[in-house]
Amino acid sequence: MAAKYEQGTPSWVDLGSTDVDGSVSFYGRLFGWTDEDLGPDAGGYRMFRKDGRQVAGLGPATDGGRGSSWATYFAANDADDIMAKVAEHGGAVIVPPMDVMGQGRMAVFQDPEGAFFSAWQPLAFDGFELANEPGSVTWNELMTSDIDAAKVFYQEVFGVSMRDVSMAEGMTYTLLEAEGRPVAGAMPIDAAWGPMPSHWSVYFAVDDCDAAYAKALELGATKVMPPEDSPAGRFAILKDPQGATFSVIKNNPDFSI
Repeated sequence: MAAKYEQGTPSWVDLGSTDVDGSVSFYGRLFGWTDEDLGPDAGGYRMFRKDGRQVAGLGPATDGGRGSSWATYFAANDADDIMAKVAEHGGAVIVPPMDVMGQGRMAVFQDPEGAFFSAWQPLAFDGFELANEPGSVTWNELMTSDIDAAKVFYQEVFGVSMRDVSMAEGMTYTLLEAEGRPVAGAMPIDAAWGPMPSHWSVYFAVDDCDAAYAKALELGATKVMPPEDSPAGRFAILKDPQGATFSVIKNNPDFSI
C-alpha cells in the first residue's frame, strides 16, 4: 500500500475490545506487536506497532451487541460527503464525522446489508505505516448477503470500480479497485455456512499460515476455519480470546490483489 491512500482504499483498521489488556497480550505474542497508550485525551485508544511502525489501533469496545470486533476504515477525501452518499444510497450513519485530535476526521456507517465500515479523512495521520508484510494487514474483504447491491453501494459512495474474477470451483470473487488498483474484495455469503451477518473482515500477512494458526490457538484463540489453500494463498480464520474474528494468510505472490 502507498503512503497516501486513494479514496476507497482501506487505510486503517482498529480493534474494539472487551478486554484491552488481554488483546494487547494476545496480538503482541502472535504478531510481535508493541502498543502505545495515547493518553486520557484519546479515551483509552492505543496504537499497535510492528518494528516501530503503526499497523493498527485498539480501544474499548463501544457496542455491547457486537462485542469485540475489527473495524475497516476507508480513505475519504471528505467524510461529510461520504456521509451524504451513504444516506442517499440506503446505508446508515452510526457515528457522524468527527475530528480526532487533529489527526483526521472519522465516521462509522453501515451499508444497506448491515455491514459496519468506517471512513477516515486524513489530516496529520494517513493510516498504515506498514502493510502487506508479515504481522500487518494485507487484505480486507466484505462478506455480504447481497453482492449485487453491495457493488452498487460502494461504487456510489467511494467512487471505486468493481471487477469480477473467477476463483476455484466456479466461484466468482469481486475486486474493489481504486484508480485501477485492487484494494479490497467482496463475496456473497453461502447459505451452507449457516447464519452470518454481512461484515468486513481483516487479513493479516504471516510467513507460515499453519504455524500462525497453531500459535493463535495456543494463545487462546478459537478456530473458525482451519488452514486452507486458495488462489490468494493459504489462509485460516480465527476468533481471538476476546471474540473478534480475524484471518491470517500466507499470500500467493502470483495472485493479483
